[in-house]
Amino acid sequence: QVQLVESGGGSVQVGGSLRLSCAASGHTFSSHAMGWFRQAPGKERELVAADSWATSTPYYLDSVKGRFTISRDNAKNTLYLQMNSLKAEDTAVYYCAARTGSRILPSTSMWAYWGQGTQVTVST
Repeated sequence: QVQLVESGGGSVQVGGSLRLSCAASGHTFSSHAMGWFRQAPGKERELVAADSWATSTPYYLDSVKGRFTISRDNAKNTLYLQMNSLKAEDTAVYYCAARTGSRILPSTSMWAYWGQGTQVTVST
């Protein structure tokens, strides 16, 4: 059974930084596509960043390009999301997700495994 556990969320002021972590177990971490989604109140869950062993360039949502960086440590089975220059509109619950295979797909229905989510609040 695949398990994903996020950590690192919290409250920060505009312009600040946070690093989210996702500890994965129960699957071959390096062979799965891994991603970070977020869901703000009243909005749909959206793919923020993702990568896989088959992609040379990670996917980023346009609004986070240049500010967020996704990375993974295969030896530790851990996925990270470094978030810099945070904006109020980045406030959301952030979810780690995994899917079998290498394709990065934006639809939440294509991702089989999810963490419990971690709250990120950016205040002015």
